[in-house]
Amino acid sequence: MVRTVRPDRRAFSLVELIAVIALAGLVAAMAVATISRQQQFYRASAELILAREGVRDAMEVLTTDIRGASTTDTLRVHVDSAIELFAPIGGSVVCQIRGNEIGLPPSHPFGNSFSSFLTEPDTGDIALFYVDSADVAPRWTRYRVASFASSSAATTCATSSFSSDAERASGARSFALSVATALSPAVQVGTPVRFIRRARYSLYRASDGNSYLGYRRCNADGPSVCGAIQPVSGPYRAYSPDPRATGLLFEYFGTRGELLGPTASSLDLARVVIIARSKSGQGSVYGSRAGTLADSGTVSIALRNLARQ
Repeated sequence: MVRTVRPDRRAFSLVELIAVIALAGLVAAMAVATISRQQQFYRASAELILAREGVRDAMEVLTTDIRGASTTDTLRVHVDSAIELFAPIGGSVVCQIRGNEIGLPPSHPFGNSFSSFLTEPDTGDIALFYVDSADVAPRWTRYRVASFASSSAATTCATSSFSSDAERASGARSFALSVATALSPAVQVGTPVRFIRRARYSLYRASDGNSYLGYRRCNADGPSVCGAIQPVSGPYRAYSPDPRATGLLFEYFGTRGELLGPTASSLDLARVVIIARSKSGQGSVYGSRAGTLADSGTVSIALRNLARQ
């Protein structure tokens, strides 16, 4: 009889199994740690990007509105954590006058246009008409907006050179403006008109405990009465009387470069410096130690419409 000899089947020993399990656990732990660090990195990077975007958003909004303001009558509050002004929201030209009703030419989203608006005016905004005639010294005259609505060019610019025959025939979207008081005879067809809105920007503490740049729309005339605050960007560091630590700082300078206080006349104001210091969550990027992520920015804004004595 022939006997077949089979080789012995030897299993892993207990020591080998423990070594393999320990090695696999070490590799898994390293992979989890790497993934966790990557997640922390991307989370912190996103927090830092949001902080930087908040600073840029604040600088862009404030620069646009402050640069377009006039020191003669539009800066009503200028303190270290807030500024209240009449911000420009649009411009046009008079193409028709019927009593207190003024027609404005069509607005084209692309190409040349006599009317342009960041947001359409409404009741309570101010219309400024530029008057320049032999009988009246050149100046911007103020009228409160009673109503503002869309209309067809055939109605509001029926015979004006500021709208074309094609626009009037097609019923192109134009605008009808009504002012609250009698219009001066010096306002004629072709008179430029600007629209401004009273607004306050300030650093405020929200219900979540963080501080934000907020916007409030205020009444056009009389003592300042503002509506509900709306967040613009943030969060920022909390307010502090220390200018080196506060989250949002407004500094005001005169024509000679001198720092002005909150009681100074807006007629002396020539430049506004804004310092924003953002605040975000905890994290670590680029191998830095973990901590609160933040960014800061500074912008100096020279006012265009300085008062001339």
